Amino acid sequence: MTKWLLALGLAAALAVPAVAETTTWQIDPNHANAQFIVRHLGISNVQGEFTHVTGTVTLDDSDMSKSTVDVTIPVDSINTRVTMRDNDLKSEHFLNAAMYPTITFKSTKVESSGDDAYKVTGNLTIRGVTKEVTLDVSNLSKPVKAMGGMRRGAAATLKISRQDYGVSADPGMVGDEVSILIDIEMAQK
Repeated sequence: MTKWLLALGLAAALAVPAVAETTTWQIDPNHANAQFIVRHLGISNVQGEFTHVTGTVTLDDSDMSKSTVDVTIPVDSINTRVTMRDNDLKSEHFLNAAMYPTITFKSTKVESSGDDAYKVTGNLTIRGVTKEVTLDVSNLSKPVKAMGGMRRGAAATLKISRQDYGVSADPGMVGDEVSILIDIEMAQK
């Protein structure tokens, strides 16, 4: 009788569909950045980063298409290791931080593109101009317990044309294509 009840209980447990769990994660600005590379004079690369990245990521691990990403990057956090260049990039000639203090990304679609790899499509706004882009997201980690809570990370890459966003100063000196690499670590809310 006990075996029969145990078997019945196990069958009932397996018949109940798993409840999808959506989790919300805050991007940890101390463990996140957005790096960029752009050609200079057509002969070398200038590299820099935005050192302050914040936002919220909502993940549904059972159906990633239900996940969302919302990121904000303060333009004033730009760092190319050259103060004069950083000030120029913040000026009205380039990103115009006084008028457009943030760069934002808000996802509209998430699709799987392989093992722990995703295409995240959304609206990227730079200098008040919004364009649809698709980020290639990889290395989405499983949650780990660390630093007093649950954490996970991911990386994303993207190439954009700076001209598309009205960042058009110094053509010929500064390349048009900008390669972007975003690395984030997130803490569960």
